[in-house]
Amino acid sequence: MSIQRFNLLKQLVRRDVAARYKGSYLGILWTMIVPLLMMVVYTFVFSVVFEARWGNSSGSSKVEFALIIFSGMMVFNFFSEVLNRSTNIIISNVNYVKKVLFPLEVLPSSIVVSALIHALINLVILLIAILLANGTIHLTVLFLPIVLLPVILMCFGLSWFLAAIGTYVRDIIYVINIITSALMFLSPIFYPITAVPESLRFLFYINPLSYTVEDVRKVLLWGQVPDFGWLLTGSLIGMLIAVFGYICFRKLRRGFSDVL
Repeated sequence: MSIQRFNLLKQLVRRDVAARYKGSYLGILWTMIVPLLMMVVYTFVFSVVFEARWGNSSGSSKVEFALIIFSGMMVFNFFSEVLNRSTNIIISNVNYVKKVLFPLEVLPSSIVVSALIHALINLVILLIAILLANGTIHLTVLFLPIVLLPVILMCFGLSWFLAAIGTYVRDIIYVINIITSALMFLSPIFYPITAVPESLRFLFYINPLSYTVEDVRKVLLWGQVPDFGWLLTGSLIGMLIAVFGYICFRKLRRGFSDVL
């Protein structure tokens, strides 16, 4: 990426973050408040109302349950935000399409970086909560960047692909909303994979979010090393998706001005 494109990306991300909370009294604090409130709600519903326990641990505390859920939601929210916002990013920036020399591929990229910033804010909240609850943070937290790499690469590819397709097919936004809603319950966020009947576990193993959610919990909460086999496979898959999405975007961008 050239210096000019990097600076442009930085400006777009800064504008996106500022615009999202413009006019609100609490501003960017909503980035922390919303996930915390949702964590409290989910923890109450699953651990109090349904009296759910994580795996075979009948003595797990509600604090531990909350941290487990929050870590899973952190990954899912990042992925979901990228997919849901990418479908209409070109449509929302028609003025850039008319500019011949403007690198349109930076627009979907800005969504990924913006979502990543919000995920990092949630990560800081999670680390503080872990420190308060356990009194320490495991050194395996250093594995977190490579644990998130497969999903980040996939998000770049999917953002380019969905941005291009969404410009031509406006209904795709509703399809993606349904898919992301289903993924929240088809990912091991509120329960471990071991709680799923063996005959249905394949649904979770073909879901790349499952591996990342599990690995995030390993390195952050339990001090375990991640699944290096998946990290290699997932990173290769992520790179293929990123290349495919970028190629599709470059080919389809030629007709953007005609449909807008």
